[in-house]
Amino acid sequence: MYRIQAGGTNYTFSNLRDLLAKATPPRSGDVLAGVGATSAAENVAAKMALADLPLKQFLNEAVVPYEEDDVTRLIIDTHDSAAFAPVAHMTVGEFRDWLLSDKASSDALAKLAPGLTPEMVAAVSKIMRNQDLVLAARKAVVITKFRDTIGLPGHMSARLQPNHPTDDKKGIAASMVDGLMYGCGDAVIGINPASDNVSAITVLLEMMDEVIRRFDIPTQSCVLTHVTTTIEAIRRGAPVDLVFQSIGGTQAVNASFGVTLDMLKEGREAALSLKRGTVGDNVMYFETGQGSALSADAHHGCDQQTIETRAYAVARQYKPLLVNTVVGFIGPEYLYNGKEIIRAGLEDHFCGKLLGLPMGCDICYTNHAEADQDDMDILLMMLGAAGVTFIMGIPGADDIMLNYQSTSFHDALYVREALGLKRAPEFDQWLQGIGLTDTAGKLAPPRAGNALLQHAQGLAA
Repeated sequence: MYRIQAGGTNYTFSNLRDLLAKATPPRSGDVLAGVGATSAAENVAAKMALADLPLKQFLNEAVVPYEEDDVTRLIIDTHDSAAFAPVAHMTVGEFRDWLLSDKASSDALAKLAPGLTPEMVAAVSKIMRNQDLVLAARKAVVITKFRDTIGLPGHMSARLQPNHPTDDKKGIAASMVDGLMYGCGDAVIGINPASDNVSAITVLLEMMDEVIRRFDIPTQSCVLTHVTTTIEAIRRGAPVDLVFQSIGGTQAVNASFGVTLDMLKEGREAALSLKRGTVGDNVMYFETGQGSALSADAHHGCDQQTIETRAYAVARQYKPLLVNTVVGFIGPEYLYNGKEIIRAGLEDHFCGKLLGLPMGCDICYTNHAEADQDDMDILLMMLGAAGVTFIMGIPGADDIMLNYQSTSFHDALYVREALGLKRAPEFDQWLQGIGLTDTAGKLAPPRAGNALLQHAQGLAA
């Protein structure tokens, strides 16, 4: 039990789970779950109590019982006490101050990451301002590789997302070429399929692989289907680059996705066996989102941001190429408006990067949320300044298959231009070689006879 007096009032928090929930910045999902602070005063009191809590307490008190949850067991059993030692004496508040100091260099943060539990990182995020989340995350450098190098300082990649509501090959191919001509796709060319049928998935994999091989593009493809479907596709000889799976922060929420930790291990091993990477072997792609545990009634009474951060411990175990928080996708029941979406996106990115993950963000909202594209512009710029690993590139920022609003090919151009961010170096060299950018990386009009342009014209014919 945790107690504190603030403003002449005594506040009591029954356990660490309750304290973390009450200290969380307000959001609709925690109100829906009945775990959030009931007033601004209680929220501030919880933050004060949390700031004075020793980081070591998170190793002694689990928010989800060890005996009931394999994610908790993963967190505790893989904790690196030697890596934790430099900050083991600190409180949460002292840890915040250290993160914002010059002592928290990129090298120091990389060495510290295995020693941090997700609950520690979630806790410190709750007492930080938005600008704190930007500044600290910017110093965390996480580099991953498959056919190109992702996460270098001063770089920002983009996923080319050519979804189609009927998996029409021509429609998907047209969006692919469109995105490539705008310089998107260095993170991954990733399709959310309309079907989970292995044969249909294989057709999409083969189509993307044909384009990548035909134009010798230094990128990777992925069909965002269930891990077991991808494993079967690999067994049948499909050209799989990355294995995808949505994951959550408790065993129960992963069960709601039909996935176990052993399945993720099997999927990674299957992809590694293909040896399709050219510069590295990070073969996993994970997506997460605040609210998924609550929607599955699998949150164990925790706030949604703490559970979200626990999902990053799952991702970390399998050395992914990409991790993506689809921040506003679930809807206003969990993140009500633009303010809550912006805050959640910054929290997720910060927490993932501190835990050593290549953290991207689908900067998005649903049409029934109290948000608009101006809110997404704010989050886009803040994440760009924070060193986000990758964002989404979707035709017109409007996904016609999933029916939500995200970021466009033009948005990626804008934030790169505004903040001086580069694409993955191998991808930039390819764009120059094919005549789509100049030596400074800026888009150039395609020359007559450009192979990619001719391919696009053939699709349109």
